[in-house]
Amino acid sequence: MRSLGALLAAGALGLPAGFAVPVLGALAAGLTLYFVGAYCAHMRVQDRQLGPWAVFFWLAAAASAVNLAYDGSL
Repeated sequence: MRSLGALLAAGALGLPAGFAVPVLGALAAGLTLYFVGAYCAHMRVQDRQLGPWAVFFWLAAAASAVNLAYDGSL
C-alpha cells in the first residue's frame, strides 16, 4: 500500500510541475488512470461513497487536460 501512496504523491506533484516542464505533466497524466483503477476497486467491494474520489479524480483529469492543451499535444 505504501507504494501506491508514493505513486499518488508523485503524480500529484507532477501535475503542477508539468506547467514548467510539459513532459512531466504528460507523464503525470497517469494519475488519472490511478483514480480510474481506484474507482474499479471501490466498485468491486461495492463501496458507493465516492464523493472524495470524484473531487480528486476530476481535479487530476482537468489538470491533465489543461497541461496537454498547454503543451499543444491535445
